[in-house]
Amino acid sequence: MNKLSRKDFLELISIGAAALIIPSCLGLASCQKNNTSASSPSTSQTVDFTVDVSSGNLSKTGGYIVQNGVIIARTNSGTFIAVASACTHQGGILEYVASSNNFYCPLHGARFSATGSVTSGPANTALQKFNTTLTGTSLRVFS
Repeated sequence: MNKLSRKDFLELISIGAAALIIPSCLGLASCQKNNTSASSPSTSQTVDFTVDVSSGNLSKTGGYIVQNGVIIARTNSGTFIAVASACTHQGGILEYVASSNNFYCPLHGARFSATGSVTSGPANTALQKFNTTLTGTSLRVFS
C-alpha cells in the first residue's frame, strides 16, 4: 500500500478545487461581478485607536502604515492624515505617495487626494477620512 505524503495530498486538493472553480469563471461576467462584490470595501467604518509615532515608518516624514483598515501617513510637512486603506474600486490596499501627497492603488491605478477624494479612476467613490490628534508620541485615529 502506497502512502500519500502530506505535500502530495495538498497538491491534489488544490488541483481539484481549481478544477471546480476555473470552468465556472472562464469568460463569465458573473464571476467578475462576484469577485468585485466580495472584495469591495465597506463604505463606512468606526475607528478609535492610537499608534506610537516615535519609531517605525510614522517617525519620519513621508512614512505610512496600514492598521485596523486605515492607512495613516506622515506628510512631508509633518502632519498626519488617515483614510480608509481599501480602494473603493475593488478593495486593493492603498499606498501613500509622499512626493505627491496622495494615495495610490497598485491594483488598477486609482489615485486619491490627501482628503480621500478621487483624483484619478477607475475608482469613483471617495475614501472615508478619519481624524487624527497627536499627544506627545501617541497619535489617535478616530471617526
